[in-house]
Parts: sequence; C-alpha cells; structure tokens
Amino acid sequence: MSTQSNTEHTLNDLIEIARDGKDFYTEAAGKVKDAELSALFTRIAGVKADIVTSLSSTVVATGGEPAKHGTMVGSMQQFYGKVRAALGDTQYGYVAELEESEDRLLKAFKDAATDNDLTPAARQEITRFLPTVQETHAVMRDRKHAMKH
Repeated sequence: MSTQSNTEHTLNDLIEIARDGKDFYTEAAGKVKDAELSALFTRIAGVKADIVTSLSSTVVATGGEPAKHGTMVGSMQQFYGKVRAALGDTQYGYVAELEESEDRLLKAFKDAATDNDLTPAARQEITRFLPTVQETHAVMRDRKHAMKH
C-alpha cells in the first residue's frame, strides 16, 4: 500500500472511531440526569468533533476523501450502552461504555503514532491530538473507577 493510501486509510479509521465517540457522547449527554456529567459529555463530544474536523482536513490535503460515517463496532457499543443504561444505573452504564469507546480511540491513535508509513503531515496531526485523546481516556477511566466504589 502506498504511503498516501495508507495515510488516507489510517486517518479515516481514526475519523470513524472519533465520530463514533462524538455521537455517543452527544447522545449520553442528553440521557443522563446529572448536569455535571452531561456537561462533561458535551465537552468531550466537542473534542471528538475537533478531531474529526482536523483529520478530515488532513485527508483532503492528501488528496483523499474523508470518512462520512462511524463504525459498526461503534454503533454496537452505543446500542449496548443504551441497553445497559436502561436496565441499570444510567450514569454508570454510559460512563462504562464511553470509557470502552475511549479505549478504542486511544489504541488506534497509539498505533497510528508509531506507523512510519504515514505522511509527515498526518503523523504531526496524530501526535498533536494524542495528548488530548490520552486525557479524555484518563477522565473517563477515572470516572468509571470512582463510580464503581
């Protein structure tokens, strides 16, 4: 696979996973009753939207077509989160599933950050967002652990 097509494929994977997260956080923000948790979900949805927008621009700059949808895994995770929230503690159900979504995005970003077959511009964007992805992952992981105890 050429560097350009590998770059487009990798960035589109990241776009799809980030879009899954954005959509899921947006939905969860409207479903939880806790105002602080809703505000946190809304803030993180905005972070995911920024990632989608920026990486989409990078795909276009490489001559590619940015992904327009999320992933099947993300849709299933969102569905499972809804069911889990409906059957139990709504807040914990969403936090637990959103943390899983963060795990997916963080792994994808870490893998992409070490991919030497990407364009320099793509690696720069990935590296620029990696600390943000790590931070939102840590926030949700810590929130999940605090709610379990």
